[in-house]
Amino acid sequence: MPPKGSTRKKPSAAPSTEGTATPQIPTLAEQLSILSAPRPFKNPAYTKNASRRTKNLKTVLGQERERERLEREKRRKEREEAMEVDGATSVSPVVEDDLSSYLSIEAPPSVLPQRRYCDITGLEAPYTDPITGLRFHDKSIYELIKGLSTSAAKDYLGARGVNPIVK
Repeated sequence: MPPKGSTRKKPSAAPSTEGTATPQIPTLAEQLSILSAPRPFKNPAYTKNASRRTKNLKTVLGQERERERLEREKRRKEREEAMEVDGATSVSPVVEDDLSSYLSIEAPPSVLPQRRYCDITGLEAPYTDPITGLRFHDKSIYELIKGLSTSAAKDYLGARGVNPIVK
């Protein structure tokens, strides 16, 4: 390596005066950049609707309550119209229909069968021991259940909330 300051300066190339500029070669970072890549997933004609406002939770819940009230009123009117016989209306007690919504935590019971879980592991249990009544997941758990005492089997059944009757 030559010592500092010992090199001569090379004459710089003067820009050509012919009017033709040399094309600039993009750097590696520019070549790999995704900014210049076409984005077919973006709609070029899209404009954001500035007049649209977001709603806070209180507004959403209020609108949900109002929607439910209107549905109940509509159902009540339909029932009244269906009960009109010869122009006379019969008076019947008002029965509130329970609707599942964001505001009500209650929901109707499931139509699917109740899932059964292993009393030992908590995994899904497709099998039940005929002697103890304990539910189990697989063969290894069944062998463990066969080795349990009757008092331990009663404890497991009691934890599930079943009246422990061990044969």
